[in-house]
Amino acid sequence: MDAPQIVIPSADAARTVNAVSDIADCRCVGAARGQRRRYGAALLLLALLAATPALAEGPALRSSMIASLESLQQQLAAGDNAAVASRAEAAAARLDGGNAADRWARALFLQLEASALARQGDSAAAAARLATARGIAEVPAARRLAWLRQEAQLRLAAGQRERGADLLTRWVEASGGDAESRWLLVRTRAALGEWQAAADSLDRLRASGSASWDADQRQLASTVYQHSGRFDDALALLGDDADSPQVWRRAAGLAQQAGDSGRAAAIWESGWRRGVLTRPQDLVQLAELHIAGGTPARAGEYLARWLADGELPRSEANLRLEAQAWSAAREHDKSLAAWRALATLTGSAADWRQLAETAYGWGEWQMVLDAISQIVPADDVDRNKVDRNEVDQNAAQKTGSGDSSGQAAQGRDWLLMGVSAVQLQRPALARRALKRAVAAGESQAQAWLASLGQG
Repeated sequence: MDAPQIVIPSADAARTVNAVSDIADCRCVGAARGQRRRYGAALLLLALLAATPALAEGPALRSSMIASLESLQQQLAAGDNAAVASRAEAAAARLDGGNAADRWARALFLQLEASALARQGDSAAAAARLATARGIAEVPAARRLAWLRQEAQLRLAAGQRERGADLLTRWVEASGGDAESRWLLVRTRAALGEWQAAADSLDRLRASGSASWDADQRQLASTVYQHSGRFDDALALLGDDADSPQVWRRAAGLAQQAGDSGRAAAIWESGWRRGVLTRPQDLVQLAELHIAGGTPARAGEYLARWLADGELPRSEANLRLEAQAWSAAREHDKSLAAWRALATLTGSAADWRQLAETAYGWGEWQMVLDAISQIVPADDVDRNKVDRNEVDQNAAQKTGSGDSSGQAAQGRDWLLMGVSAVQLQRPALARRALKRAVAAGESQAQAWLASLGQG
């Protein structure tokens, strides 16, 4: 049977998306005010980087150049962002192609321009200026590394999440990172759907000993591990959420989406044993997952117990599921008993026929005859002289069809009866049934007739 689809409630899915990334709002690049508020701390760092100590990090600058830079710093502190951006841009352009000191000064002007643009809410342009500044050879490695982090944060603020995540990853790998940046990286990778990369960042967070995570961080980490297929790690982080049915359904659903029905069944069973997934539909889902996940015998055992104890009603659907479970498990006696119980309940020719087919496959010949006799009346078989059209019409009425498919079903029924009669050494019955099978178009019946000397 096909793997059952686990439906994750939409409200829970929405909660997951919210937990996955605080930067989801950045999809709307035009929401500049929200972005500035979200990344205010990053922009403040940009302003602080324009402080005087940066001037002494590179080649020595002329006093006039230092004065110009300090003047722009004062204007920036006063909030004259547009003027600073314009003056810094012009100064950086004039210094392009100069000597080492000029190139270092140019990088500092570009940084000032980036700070002004960032304060104006133009994070993309600010990131571009920092990228240019980072590419200047005279910029010391420590300053270049600091600007790398700032550029990454600005690109994230501008909605350039892939580029921002790549730059932030480079900064973390080069600097060792800190917990704040690593969590930002986890959120960004998760928002991009790059679950394995997010899980790798989480592993480094755990290895660093940063284990005092708040509830939102645990939820995010659990979601990341679920999506990356590490369900044991995910469930270990649930905490109080472990008593939420939606959490277990989501975890099992993600395992199923990843093609691991066995893992989905194990997760669902853990939720059931915990007393969380105990509704009748949850029990049915557990049985279906065990069948799809390759453990049908366990599904059969559970279903038999639940049906006997009244935890599940003895409905047609539940009895059919039990029969399918035992058949998949190749438990002959239990499978035949389950199919018989179902057919007795429904009285359906299709269910009796399924019982006959199952018994036929396992060589349970008497069971085949018993099942087929529920479809084909005994007097239709035992009468020596009976019009073939009358027999076919009676059988069609039993199968519920008079078309070619109904005739094929008749032929198959007669064949099963005839072969079973042969095996049970009842030649007279076998001949009559096989002749009717031949008349209904069942090609295999002719060979069986020949084996009885009635070809």
